[in-house]
Amino acid sequence: MFNTIKQMNLSSKAYNIYNQIDNESTKLGDLRKIAKEIKKDHELAMDLWSTEEFLPRQLAILIMDKKCLNEEVIDQLDNDIKKHGYEERIHLIDWLMANQLSKDKKLITRIQSWQEHSSPLLRRVFWYYQARLRWMGNTNHSNTEELLTVIETNLLNEEPEVQWAMNYTAGQIGKWQEKYRNRCIAIGKNTGLYKDEVVPKNCTPSYLPEFIRIESEKVANQK
Repeated sequence: MFNTIKQMNLSSKAYNIYNQIDNESTKLGDLRKIAKEIKKDHELAMDLWSTEEFLPRQLAILIMDKKCLNEEVIDQLDNDIKKHGYEERIHLIDWLMANQLSKDKKLITRIQSWQEHSSPLLRRVFWYYQARLRWMGNTNHSNTEELLTVIETNLLNEEPEVQWAMNYTAGQIGKWQEKYRNRCIAIGKNTGLYKDEVVPKNCTPSYLPEFIRIESEKVANQK
């Protein structure tokens, strides 16, 4: 539980919901069930966000009103997320993108302007969104050459959270577009990024030569 001062600052509704969340036992599925009952309540979301805690903030993201996510609010969320540890930070920003930022045309336009944003987390959103656009084999994008050039030039100079998303974008391009496959594989060989990564059984490694080999074989086997 967080300190008494923060408890006193919560509305009674937020306090009651907060008390349904247990850091040890509450799962994402539980948060989704709570969010489904609440639906959309931006004021409540911001109240839960003010706890500064990981699980309440995950729930807050689910019930935010995307129409309220203007530049000022996004900057504040970004600054708040930066205060979390690495794993929580990555989860929260990806969760925000998946559940809010990618659900609105105006917000998507904003995402597409973040390639050179001063915030690493928002740059990550830009690149992760580019990867997600290609997840299901959609190759009809005019910026693929440009993205690969930037990845080849800047990948090793980026922050770790951004590196992963850039690398994943190259992986998706190499997976689905044979004409770029060798180029994407070369990025992995030249940078050596994630070459020594140990992944759980049945998980695809992030090292591009292996990722592309495994994932492109899956695509070929589905045809």
